[in-house]
Amino acid sequence: MSGESAQKAYRTESIMVSFETRRCLHAAECVRGLPEVFDPARRPWIQPDRTTAEHLAEVVRRCPSGALQYELAEGAREAAEHPTTITRNATGQLTVRGELSVDTPQGVRVETRVVLCGCGHSRLQPYCDHAGPCGQ
Repeated sequence: MSGESAQKAYRTESIMVSFETRRCLHAAECVRGLPEVFDPARRPWIQPDRTTAEHLAEVVRRCPSGALQYELAEGAREAAEHPTTITRNATGQLTVRGELSVDTPQGVRVETRVVLCGCGHSRLQPYCDHAGPCGQ
């Protein structure tokens, strides 16, 4: 992959939600958690003004890949979970939550939630993109 994934921001007065398309693994935690906000059939597909900032932040934190992130209007970002946890699923994906520093081809990224490639076939290294056997 050359270059970083495109991020799109969706804002209200109290919260900004960002979405990094290439990192989305379609776990659908957002759609199940707040279908009135997250609707892939609608444009824009994220409408953060349809709920409170607190509820929206809680649902965004469910996104395992970190494709969805938030920042509150006063600048508060998601707090990292402690202790950091790493879970490997049956196909090899590594779901990691905590205070993370991820080394990417574009440089180090500070993260709180990621799904890392466990098979080596992802085109979005070190993140999983469902390209190889671990994403199946």
